[in-house]
Amino acid sequence: MAVRRSIRARIGRDRALSLGPICVRRGDAGLSVRLGAVHPTYGRSYQAEPLPAGLTPEELREYVGRMSWYHEIDLGDGVLTPAMKLRKDILREWDLFALGDLKDTTLLDIGGVDGAYAFLAEQAGASRTAVLDHYLWATDPDHYSRIYHEHIDAAKTPPAPHESEAWHPRTTPGRWRFDTARQALNSRVEAIPLDFMDCDLAQVGSWDVVLYLGVLYHMPDPVQALRRVAGVTRHQAIIETEAMFIRDHPEALWRFFPNAELNHDRSNWWAPNIDALMGLIGAAGFSNAEILAGEPTDDERPGNGPHHYRAIVRAIK
Repeated sequence: MAVRRSIRARIGRDRALSLGPICVRRGDAGLSVRLGAVHPTYGRSYQAEPLPAGLTPEELREYVGRMSWYHEIDLGDGVLTPAMKLRKDILREWDLFALGDLKDTTLLDIGGVDGAYAFLAEQAGASRTAVLDHYLWATDPDHYSRIYHEHIDAAKTPPAPHESEAWHPRTTPGRWRFDTARQALNSRVEAIPLDFMDCDLAQVGSWDVVLYLGVLYHMPDPVQALRRVAGVTRHQAIIETEAMFIRDHPEALWRFFPNAELNHDRSNWWAPNIDALMGLIGAAGFSNAEILAGEPTDDERPGNGPHHYRAIVRAIK
C-alpha cells in the first residue's frame, strides 16, 4: 500500500502514533496514514544539572523532592526518591528476575525511566549498564499529572503525554531524575536518549541482558517491538507487560484498547494472554522462554474476565 494514500475509517477519537517514518493519525474524521516527520533529537537542548556538593541528607531529600519520580531509589543516608513504584516492589521484581552472577555482564534497560534496575545491576557487578529512554524523559511528570487529573475530574479522556503540553522532546525534563540519582550514587550507568522503535539498532549495540519492563503494551506494533528487542539481546531478555486472562479461552489472544479503555491512557494499546505472549516471543526470534509471573490462580480471578495482571517472562536467545 502506498503510504501517501489516505485511509478513512470511523474510530471515534484523535490520537497520533509513531510507526517509524510513517505517521498514523486517528480522529473523528477518520484515520490517515502518511509519511511522518523525522523525530527531533531527544534531549538536543538538555543540559545535565550538577548535583550540589556537600548536601546533608535533609538537603538532598529536599533537592530530589522538587520533581515526582517513577522509581523509589535509595540514594543513601536514608534518602529515598519520592516515587510511584516503591523500592520494596522493585527489589521483589529484581529477585524474581534471578539474573544470577552479573560479573562481566552487560545490561540494557529499555524504557528504564529513573534507572532503578540499571543501578541494581551495576551494584550487582555488571561490567556495563545503560538506560535507554525517550518517552518519559521527554515528559514533564508533574505538569502531565496535573493535565491527567484535570481531564479525569472533568470526565474526559486525558491526552497521552506526547499529545500534551507536558511533552518536551528537546529539553527532556524527566531525564533530570536519572542524572540526579546517577550523581548521588556515584554511578557509571549510561544514558541512551533514543526512541527504540525509530533508531538504528547499531546505535544501541548488543547486550547480554535486556530489560523490557512495562513497555510492550504501549507499542502499536508489539511484533516489531519484540523483534527489535531480540535484535539487541545476546543471551536473555526480561519482558514485563500488562496481560489478561479470559476463562475457558486457552487460545492465544490479544485484547486491543482503541479508546484508552486501559487506565484512561491513550498510549496503552494491547494486553496479551500468556499463550499469546509466549507465542510472540518465539515469533520475535527468541529460542525459548520461561514464565516468571504468569496467570493468577482461580481464587484471584473475579468472574470470567477479562482479568488483568502483570506477566513477567524470561526470553532466551
